[in-house]
Amino acid sequence: MTRFQATFLALMVAQAAHSTEEYLGHLYEVFAPARFVSGLISQDLERGFLIFNASLVLFGFWCFFWPVRRSWPSAVPLAWLWVGIELLNGVGHPLWSVRELRYTPGVATAVSLLIIALYLLRQLRAQRQLSAAA
Repeated sequence: MTRFQATFLALMVAQAAHSTEEYLGHLYEVFAPARFVSGLISQDLERGFLIFNASLVLFGFWCFFWPVRRSWPSAVPLAWLWVGIELLNGVGHPLWSVRELRYTPGVATAVSLLIIALYLLRQLRAQRQLSAAA
């Protein structure tokens, strides 16, 4: 397994832990965007949240096991997509907690998402520079 693949897998494991923390903390009850998205999927916000987050995590692991692990051309754009998602999570959750002056669901695992996403970003930028130089 390459460093890029291992980092991507670590990001997906961290996302699974993050989604679990958000679920256990009832994010779908206390965060308006989560309520909105959950409500688009089901009138039962808990069910909608579970379906959305399970789909997100499954998509992430699909990205790892097929495009990333098999070095498909789509692996790099998908990795950039995940970096964007996780940077938003990694910055947004702590900012929300600071604004609220308390723990908010997802903040504990958001730090790991931020660190791993920044490391993956660094790898993607280095890979892009190598490709440009070739």
